[in-house]
Amino acid sequence: MSELTRRQVLGQIATGTAAVIGLGTGGWLAAGVGPAVACVRPPGALDEDDFLATCIRCGRCADACPNRCIVGFTEETGREVSMRPGAGQRGTPVIFPRRQACMLCNGVPGDTLRCTAACPTGALSPVEKTEEALGNVDMGLAEVDQHLCYSFNGASCGVCVRSCPLEGTALRAGLWERPEVDPDACIGCGLCERSCVHYPQAIRVRPRGDIV
Repeated sequence: MSELTRRQVLGQIATGTAAVIGLGTGGWLAAGVGPAVACVRPPGALDEDDFLATCIRCGRCADACPNRCIVGFTEETGREVSMRPGAGQRGTPVIFPRRQACMLCNGVPGDTLRCTAACPTGALSPVEKTEEALGNVDMGLAEVDQHLCYSFNGASCGVCVRSCPLEGTALRAGLWERPEVDPDACIGCGLCERSCVHYPQAIRVRPRGDIV
C-alpha cells in the first residue's frame, strides 16, 4: 500500500450536498470478529502524540456532535483494541465508522465543524466547512477485502460505491460492480465501511497513522 497523500475534497462536501462522511487523523484498529474495525480521531485532530498531550478528555466534542458519532475511549473498548504505544488513553474522543459515521455537520448551520469549534484546547483544530479546509483533513484509506466482498465472489452488490460521497472519484464500480478505490482521491471517510452489507465488513478504512 502506498503512503497516503493529501487529497482534495469535492466542492459538493463543502456546500453540503454530500452524503454522510467521516474524517479524522491518526487511529488504531480494534480487533474483533472478522476484520479489524477502524478507530479514528475526530476531524481536525492533531498528530497523535500532540493530540494526547493536548486533549483534556472534557467530552465537549462528543456533546457538540450532531450525529453522535464521537465517543470517549473506554476500558471496555480497550480490551478489544490492539493499539500503538500511547494510543487509546481513557476518555479521549474516537470515532468507529462501522458503528456511526461522521457527517461533517452536513446540513447543520454554522461555518465550522461543531466538534472542532467546541474543543477548548486546540487538540481539534477548527475546520471550516469549505472545500480547501475539508480537503486538508484526512483520515486514511478505504481497503477492500476481495475474499469477503460479494462483488468479487459471484454476486453483484455495489452498496459501498453508491454510498461514497465522492462516487466515481474516490470509489468507483468496476466490472460486476467491484469497488475500486483511488488512493489519491479517497479521504478515508468511512461511509463505505458503515454501509457495507457484509458481516464482517468487506471494506474498511485503515487510519492514516497506520498506513506505511
